[in-house]
Amino acid sequence: MPNKITHLDVFLLKGPKDERPHWVSNFIVPTANEILVRLTTADGVEGFGLATSYTDATPIVNCFKSGIGERLIGANPLAPERIYEDFFSLTSQRVAHEKGWGKEALIRISAAVDVACWDIIGKMAGLPLYQLFGGYRDHVPYYVTCAYYRDGKDLAELKDEITELKEQGHRGFKGKVGGLGLAEDMERMELVRDVIGDEASLMVDVNRAWSLDTAIEAANVLAPLKPAWLEEPLRWADDRRELKLLAQQTTIPLSAGESELTSYGCRSLLEEHAIQILQFDVTMFGGFTEGRKMAALCELNHVKVTPHHDCFIHAQLVASTPAGGYVEAFTNPERDPLQAELYENPPELSNGMLTLNDTPGLGLTLNEDTLAKYGTKVL
Repeated sequence: MPNKITHLDVFLLKGPKDERPHWVSNFIVPTANEILVRLTTADGVEGFGLATSYTDATPIVNCFKSGIGERLIGANPLAPERIYEDFFSLTSQRVAHEKGWGKEALIRISAAVDVACWDIIGKMAGLPLYQLFGGYRDHVPYYVTCAYYRDGKDLAELKDEITELKEQGHRGFKGKVGGLGLAEDMERMELVRDVIGDEASLMVDVNRAWSLDTAIEAANVLAPLKPAWLEEPLRWADDRRELKLLAQQTTIPLSAGESELTSYGCRSLLEEHAIQILQFDVTMFGGFTEGRKMAALCELNHVKVTPHHDCFIHAQLVASTPAGGYVEAFTNPERDPLQAELYENPPELSNGMLTLNDTPGLGLTLNEDTLAKYGTKVL
């Protein structure tokens, strides 16, 4: 059977140590910490997928070292629903405990494997995934994430950073807040708005740092800056309910989703009628199999799809649907060397738009030198 998966390779991709770490409100963001899964079929078709982790990736690596990849050998990559269900269902099975396969690791692996299967499906069909998924358009707007906290970073350095990004032609800018007092963070965001001008889009990301009272106050003082959205403003413990309460106090669109563990959590966010933008990440949970379902729910609920991270992968989904919003780009290789180096043929980023490649599947060719540079072979 030519469609059988006959081989897989797994790499742990880690960026170099950051001497001045990039902080958000409450944690350091790694320069790169991803698992790459590459599947090969009996007739030589290859597909790859990524799993993103902001925590130690060792539990994911250990799953592969203890045999989880054997479940893929002989499987049909043209049946992604079945393969995804098989891997995700392990989170509720005894074998996972016996093997030491933790829930979060299994969810990450199921996502990477699913993306790899869809890459193969696109290649076998001879079509880019955005066309297979719906083909709404072949380009999507992007924004750059910036204004991170770094030790010793003052307003002068922040101004230089944003000025350079503006001169590079970017049109959307997402700044980080929540790590300082509200007055200091407002000063930082006012500077960003002043540099980018009124025509550019400004997004504000809190990374779940504020209490409800602080978020309400912050929304009021941020309003004159006309943010396109306020992202994950509330602490994790009761954020779904508090998002709904915050939405009643501000006209700034709210966004969330990247910190959910499953697509069911994203569904619950939609059911609260609190967010206007959903920011799931198919490399952290769900893959494209669940991502397509979340995108359909967004369209039916009049919510925009603006995924977290990995713009070149998520662009396939965002471009496929009328609910598509932005993709998130990391154009500073010091912050994310993989966006700059992992692919031989990255899609073009120009004047605020990402134009997708017309090659089949993900449309991305891995740079083997980059795999060798940042990758450790796991399997």
